[in-house]
Amino acid sequence: MIAAQPRSRILGTGRYTPARVLHNTDLEKIVDTSDSWITERTGIRRRHIAADGELTSDMATAAGRSALAAAGISAADLDMIIVGTISGDSPLPACAVHVQQKLGAWEIPAFDISAACAGFVYGLTIADQFITNGAACRVLVIGVELLSRILNWKDRTTCVLFGDGAGAVVLGPASGDGRGIVSTRIFSDGALAGSLVIPGGGTSEPLTVDGIERSRDKVHMVGQDIFKVAVKNLSSASLIALEGAGMTAADLDWVVAHQANLRIISQVAARLSLPLEKFVLNIEEYGNTSSASIPIALDEAVRDGRIKPGHNVLFCALGAGISWGASVVRM
Repeated sequence: MIAAQPRSRILGTGRYTPARVLHNTDLEKIVDTSDSWITERTGIRRRHIAADGELTSDMATAAGRSALAAAGISAADLDMIIVGTISGDSPLPACAVHVQQKLGAWEIPAFDISAACAGFVYGLTIADQFITNGAACRVLVIGVELLSRILNWKDRTTCVLFGDGAGAVVLGPASGDGRGIVSTRIFSDGALAGSLVIPGGGTSEPLTVDGIERSRDKVHMVGQDIFKVAVKNLSSASLIALEGAGMTAADLDWVVAHQANLRIISQVAARLSLPLEKFVLNIEEYGNTSSASIPIALDEAVRDGRIKPGHNVLFCALGAGISWGASVVRM
């Protein structure tokens, strides 16, 4: 197969993570769990938690500014802002419009994507389409979550997993040198919509005092359901994206997978016949930051020199919906 030609490329990356760190040993004091239990089952040792008064849009703006600086452009150069998040400042309006104002961008389209952990891959895919058809030239794509405020801190099956943070990329037209987004694919299957959900707060279950007392406004997850499909769907989406790029897994220099669980990542590596050493891993430090996890890990690896210009990199993620996808990018 002839490799596809990139249509858009990553011009710059950025990230932001809060200063406060919550260790597994800290969680031992507030919920029935242990450092060893969390580490052995997830690979997580720490996670970063937003400061009091710190907003989702604050973190997104900081990551966005970092990506803009790396791209060598200003907010005035942007044509669009896409934010992947399920934990915005408020249910209405979109977090993206707050980011637009804080960055000082013009009256450009700014909107959110609610695909949870797959939000960044969805945003990247949508931005690529806008650039391809000429409707936009430079697009800021941000993944951000402030999950610590929508967790039930008495539920040890969820509160130990997640952290706060933001990551961002600036996309622009491919320059003809082969670098850029070569292939991207996204999918959804509503059959498991109830397996990872915030049940209260929408039109199907308006919040009541009783609902709040029962934490119906917090994240609920059937972990076994998600785990069962995660490895299969991440692997299949990755292979489909690679086929679209005219590549095989052997052509990859790096994989930046959603940092949900080290066991899931290890099994995806095995299915792709890749050593775990080819995967950018930071789950130990940040836990699951949902839509922010891929761009945070990407920015770390770009800035420390692991990911270099010309490297073939695979992104893959799965989240609530369930929604999932994969992208092949030549950096």
